[in-house]
Amino acid sequence: MPSTYQNPRYPPAPTPQGAQHRPVVIAGAGLVGLTLALDLARHGVAVTVLDEDDTVSFGSRAICFAKRTLEIFGRLGLGARFTQKGITWKTGRVFHGDREAYAFDLLPEEGHEYPAFVNLQQYYAEEWLVEACLAAGVEIRWKHRITRIAPDAVGATVIVDTPDGGYALHADWLLACDGARSFIRESMGLPFTGQVFRDRFLIADVVIKGDVQFPTERWFWFDPPFHPGQSVLLHKQPDDVWRIDFQLGWDADPEEEKRPEKVIPRVRAMLGEHVPFDLEWVSVYTFRCRRIERFRHGRVIFAGDAAHQVSPFGARGGNAGVQDADNLAWKLAAVLAGRAPEALLDSYDAERIPATDENILNSTRSTDFITPKNEAARGYRDAVLELAAHHAFARPLVNSGRLSRPSTYAASPLNGPAGWEGGAPPGAPAPDAPVLQAGRPDWLLRHLGDGFRLLVFGAPDAALVAALPAGVAAVFVTAEETPGALFDHAGLAASRFAAPRGGAVLIRPDQHVAARFALPDPAAIVSALERALCRYPAEAAA
Repeated sequence: MPSTYQNPRYPPAPTPQGAQHRPVVIAGAGLVGLTLALDLARHGVAVTVLDEDDTVSFGSRAICFAKRTLEIFGRLGLGARFTQKGITWKTGRVFHGDREAYAFDLLPEEGHEYPAFVNLQQYYAEEWLVEACLAAGVEIRWKHRITRIAPDAVGATVIVDTPDGGYALHADWLLACDGARSFIRESMGLPFTGQVFRDRFLIADVVIKGDVQFPTERWFWFDPPFHPGQSVLLHKQPDDVWRIDFQLGWDADPEEEKRPEKVIPRVRAMLGEHVPFDLEWVSVYTFRCRRIERFRHGRVIFAGDAAHQVSPFGARGGNAGVQDADNLAWKLAAVLAGRAPEALLDSYDAERIPATDENILNSTRSTDFITPKNEAARGYRDAVLELAAHHAFARPLVNSGRLSRPSTYAASPLNGPAGWEGGAPPGAPAPDAPVLQAGRPDWLLRHLGDGFRLLVFGAPDAALVAALPAGVAAVFVTAEETPGALFDHAGLAASRFAAPRGGAVLIRPDQHVAARFALPDPAAIVSALERALCRYPAEAAA
């Protein structure tokens, strides 16, 4: 029973005639490029996307969409599609040999619209993003391959090859989302720094027929009896597809290992002789934890795998790329609209490079645990796994992939005053919470939109609203039912922000906290907004 998914093919865009100019060109119609294009379009930016293919990707690829990523897609109008189609999970189990070492819960508290993770094949996400981009007016040029790039002081010129001939296109801003083998990165001579680990892993997307006993959880084995001496990861996906990652070792021949005659016996040893299955997709990958030195190079800006690569066991690559897009879109939109200087785009590096380094650090530690480099390291790992089965203190030491967590831009130059202790500080993503609007169940993040918002923990105040700077809207949250305010009936909104009564939080367009105020003084709010838009030196707002 093969997958029911039919990979769509899109008609190649006609080759344009004459001189071509676009304000924003995105190279790559993958997960990151499409997310960035949709976000920019929602901010009113005209976007052209170039892709050398005529279809979305095939195979599971980035399948684990984390809660923060789902919240971003919720802001972009796609969150419900992920939760309706995807496989929701929050429990993981770690096995050592033929026994369970321990289990963990990634989202033990209630009161969130989105779960800890949703498993969904990347091709579904990309297809929905294509539909949303086209509806938003994004121009996607399929079968348009960039063959040369010439950056300049006011943008970049790219030479594009199509089935009907070539043309030149000048972009005021070129956003490189063209993946791990980025042509733009290589053309600009920007090397990766970091590590390539000497190990290989086989991905097998398997369609299992009939009932199977694996629950909807993340299962990770160290040294299982069906694949001795190595590790295995199992995830469930929609359409009865299961993603299995087999550790192979560095000496494995990638092309040989992808042959069905090699893959099928591995899967059969794991599932059992009597479980029927079909192979849908097979690939071999190597752990990489590395990035380019800077993501912004004048008018050329890198995002996703074109800028950084991390090992997939922590479900970080796709999630990190979506968060790159989330960070970059509102800033570039503000610059293009004249609301902020180009210096605002330097904060993309200031925020996303530390986030990338944190991902790389955690992924490197995971990789070192999963693939010990010597007998001493293996002895330590096996001892930790033995202890974890019986002692809680050892469980945090087990590292089968530190799963993706949202980044807090603690040292961002855009952060304003903290206002109080505890809760979500400046730089952190705004936490969600259940609320009631006019008696109807709702969620806080739905009201924060994709512009600047002042979240006020108090009754509506017309004078405050009138005093707010242009571009900032107020959202009021109260502990009692109050006309014109969201009702924090469970107390979770105030609790997660640790907000005092009357306190206020300035939220950025990417729904990260910009500043907090024990009392919402209009002058202080204006100052924090100026800082968040980099409209004058940070020292003046300190």
